[in-house]
Amino acid sequence: MLLKPKIFFVATVEFTVNAFLLNHLRMLSGDFDLTLIVSTTDPDFLSKQGISARVIPMNMARKINIPSDLYCLFKLIIIFLKNKPSAVQSITPKAGLLAMLAGFISFVPFRVHAFTGQVWANKKGIARFILKSMDRLIGLLAHRCIIDSPSQRDFLINQGVVSNEKSIVFGSGSLAGVDLDRFKFNQKSAHVVRKNLMIPEDAFVFMYLGRLTIDKGIIDLVNAFSRLGRQNVYLVMVGPDEKDLKDQIRDQYSELLAKIRFVGLTSQSEMYLSAANVLCLPSYREGFGSVLIEAGAMSIPVIASNIYGIQDAVIDRETGILHAPKDVKAITASMELLLANSKLVSQLGIAARIRVTNEFDAKILSRYWLDFYLKYIR
Repeated sequence: MLLKPKIFFVATVEFTVNAFLLNHLRMLSGDFDLTLIVSTTDPDFLSKQGISARVIPMNMARKINIPSDLYCLFKLIIIFLKNKPSAVQSITPKAGLLAMLAGFISFVPFRVHAFTGQVWANKKGIARFILKSMDRLIGLLAHRCIIDSPSQRDFLINQGVVSNEKSIVFGSGSLAGVDLDRFKFNQKSAHVVRKNLMIPEDAFVFMYLGRLTIDKGIIDLVNAFSRLGRQNVYLVMVGPDEKDLKDQIRDQYSELLAKIRFVGLTSQSEMYLSAANVLCLPSYREGFGSVLIEAGAMSIPVIASNIYGIQDAVIDRETGILHAPKDVKAITASMELLLANSKLVSQLGIAARIRVTNEFDAKILSRYWLDFYLKYIR
């Protein structure tokens, strides 16, 4: 019996695996011997979902921590030398830096990193230089770089982070695609969510879904919402509050609190999306914006920043409306346009659903991953 080639995946946290890799691991496990190295308290979380892959827990700090990072680097080198994988695949910056360094030192024959956005894109000075240099080192050590959108790939090439020859985008973009069986409109979920949040059934709901951070344009969105002056309009913000922005919003926009709903981290984003009329993502930086195509799969149009990454997830005036980043007036105008035109909301939503079905189905993306690895290590 022939042994399957070994692929070692390295990710910083379990959340990243659940968000980007589950379907791909499931498909790859038929042809490859998979091992996942990740920070987790549940080494059985893949087997519980029917995925045949070994999990090695490793506590990798998300931020720079030199003692911890050196320890993890040493552990990865030992693991790779002992197991001799055919390939190492990393995702997220910290995991990428450690895995590509360890793979290079231990002579792993095929090293791949997946870029999902750049934390340094909007930074300046020494912080930008250091973080960008780390990504450049990843691009230098990797044999191939999978990038989750064409415009992000152009940006990274122009910035000298990756080369044209090494970098690749699967299809129209996105690393994971969308599970079309999961992300579909559910009237019962819409009713339950609105009832729990005390939002009338006939109200118009703008929704933000993601981490509550400044870089996501949260304050801009609330500012734009405050200018609408409509009675039966609500803003629902779903996601973890990482920078205490909820308190800031409550202090600065106390008069809006009756119209804003905050929901924490959820594993059932599709339920909340069912209750939305329009999704908003006024982000300053984005690798692709998976939530945009998740909304599109549910026929929900989007209002989003016209920046690299998002430009590939949304076709302006066809599947959503794009605006200049940090332009509160443009965000307000986009919200008012959709508020006043239910026919346009429907048209954009239908077009988004068609595009997502044709180009971003998770099954299509998983096939890209399988074909990629069959090409290079079989």
